[in-house]
Amino acid sequence: MYDLFVAVVIKIYNLTAGLPLLKAVNESAAATSGEISYFTNTGIIIQLMLISLILFSVVCWTIIIFKVVMIKRAKRETKLFLDIFWTSKSLDEIFNSSEDLTASPLAGIFRSGFVELDKIQKSKDRRRRRKKKDSNLTHITTELDGIDNISRSLKNAQNTECVYLERYIPFLATTGSTTPFIGLFGTVWGLMVSFQQIGLKGSSNLAVVAPGIAGALVTTAAGLAAAIPAVLAYNYFINEVSLLETEMENFSFEFLNIIDRHLFANPDGK
Repeated sequence: MYDLFVAVVIKIYNLTAGLPLLKAVNESAAATSGEISYFTNTGIIIQLMLISLILFSVVCWTIIIFKVVMIKRAKRETKLFLDIFWTSKSLDEIFNSSEDLTASPLAGIFRSGFVELDKIQKSKDRRRRRKKKDSNLTHITTELDGIDNISRSLKNAQNTECVYLERYIPFLATTGSTTPFIGLFGTVWGLMVSFQQIGLKGSSNLAVVAPGIAGALVTTAAGLAAAIPAVLAYNYFINEVSLLETEMENFSFEFLNIIDRHLFANPDGK
């Protein structure tokens, strides 16, 4: 009899030993279902706002990751290109080496200027083969026109690279300035609905007021959660793009000066 009693006690203990874990699982499931029901009971307006804020946040983080990778690659390949540019002995060698550096804005600017320079050199070669005799003034005017063409080509390439680097960044600014107001509007709307429910139910106790107010404040929190990373990322990317634009501007002047000296030092293209 005693052995049977001990066996029953041990069996009960073994069965009840897992109750804390079972209780935790039940509480977690209840919390999850509560959050789901909590979201579904907030109203269609707040639901749409929350969904839009989530979409804003997802798109922003996608842009942030994309831009971080793109700018890091651009800076890395720009460094490689500058090493090639200042150590190579000919422009043709630089051009061939820069074709693989597609992410470097400086390499893109160089290729554009080199193509224009090549056109000018070929035009000079055709004139020389036709053995036309130009006066000194006509020769200088032609050289100046060629330099202007190269300068315009470098400027156009620089603008193209700037547009590419700044792509998608304005969306971060839009998110940073818009989502807090979307969240605030959701909060105001939720409070209006909560007070309306208080008036209809004729009760203002915490159990009646708290769910509506909490639901209203969720939109503000979601708006700030989307806006804060967007603003930080926007300021970071604008600074990085500005540094790259300055580097492009300096390189354009340096490259143009090199071409200028080359053209006047070798007027016949030799």
